[in-house]
Formats: sequence, C-alpha cells, structure tokens
Amino acid sequence: MRMKADGLKKTPGCSWMEVGNKIHTFIARDKAHPESHKIYQKLAQIIEKLENEGGYVAQTKLVLHNVREEEKVEMLHGHSERLAIAYGLLSTSDDTPIRITKNLRICEDCHAFCKLVSRLYQRELVVRDASRFHCFQDGFCSCADLW
Repeated sequence: MRMKADGLKKTPGCSWMEVGNKIHTFIARDKAHPESHKIYQKLAQIIEKLENEGGYVAQTKLVLHNVREEEKVEMLHGHSERLAIAYGLLSTSDDTPIRITKNLRICEDCHAFCKLVSRLYQRELVVRDASRFHCFQDGFCSCADLW
C-alpha cells in the first residue's frame, strides 16, 4: 500500500520472442495478443501436464501476502514468460528452441516451471532475463539454479 500512496508502480513483467520474423510481446496477465485465447488454453494444458507428470506445485510464497491463495496461483500462471512459452509451443516446430527475452529477473517459480517444460516437452528454452541467460534443457538450467 505504501507504493500506491507514494504514487509508485511496479514495472509489469514483459517478454518478447520472435516467431516467423515477427516480434511477439507478452505482458503479465495480458490478453492483448491476437491469439490470446489459444495461448491461455495451451498454458492451461501445460500447467496440467506439469502438475500431473512433473509434480509441479506453484510456489505461492513468492507472491503478495495480502491476496487469496487462488489469486496467487493465477498471478504466477499469468507471468509473461509463461505466455511466451505457451505461444512458442503452439507456433514453432518441436526441434526449434524457444528463445525469450524478459525485462525483469525470472522468478523462482517460473525458473522451476521452465525446467519442467524443457524436460516434459523435450524442448530447449533460452530465457534472457534482466541479469543473465538461462538455457533450460532436459530439466536443468545453465545457471545451476544459482541466479
């Protein structure tokens, strides 16, 4: 509440990726992309697969404390890099790495999410965040989880 009182706003998470010589932009929990309906459907499928086959559980301790648990999970699932990953899985061939640039540091939950996606979908994910490159392959990250 203090940030709001001081007139400050948190920078929204934003991710970019190139598909078919076109830059696609994703903002956390945004539905402005022309294919947002398909993207959110794919994201729901990914989450279900990660939960059922990979044991994924959202790390809600990382989200605002004054929000209901369901809202915390929804907030995490709407992070921009997840929208980009869903779009990448929809729009690229299975042998193509998914390359994403992000304006903020990747959160711990999204880092775990990316590791599972790389393992369960057998896809290489390269995420350039505000501090480094993360290359996810077969469930591991090049940063060795030390970011």
